[in-house]
Amino acid sequence: MLNEEERLDLVFRALADRTRRTLVERLLRGPATVSELAAPLPMTLAAVVQHLKVLEAAGIVRSEKVGRVRTCRIEPAPLREGESWIGDRRTTWESRLDALDGLLAAPRRDAPAAAPDTTEGTSP
Repeated sequence: MLNEEERLDLVFRALADRTRRTLVERLLRGPATVSELAAPLPMTLAAVVQHLKVLEAAGIVRSEKVGRVRTCRIEPAPLREGESWIGDRRTTWESRLDALDGLLAAPRRDAPAAAPDTTEGTSP
C-alpha cells in the first residue's frame, strides 16, 4: 500500500507529461475509447497505450475492456489529492507574501525622513 507522499509522486509524475495532460483533459469531458483518445494525437496507438498505463498506475485513469474495446474514464480522487496538496502550499505562501507585503509597505524606522518639497510656489 502506498503512503500519501508516494501517491502524490505518482500523480505529479504522470501529469508532468504534456501528452498525458492532454489525455486527462479529454477524459474530463467524459469516457473515451483508446482509439478515440489516440486519433487526434501525433503518435502510435501503442504509445498512447503506454501513456494511459502511466495514468492508470497513478490512479488518475481507470479502463475497462469489453470485447475488443477498451474504454477509459477519469478517476477524480487522485486529482483532488494533488489539488489539495497544491492548495495547502498556496495558502502558506499567500500568507507569507501578505506578511512581506505589509513589511514592505510600512515606513522604515531607520530611513531618513523625506526632505520637504521646496519647489512649491516658486516660478521658473
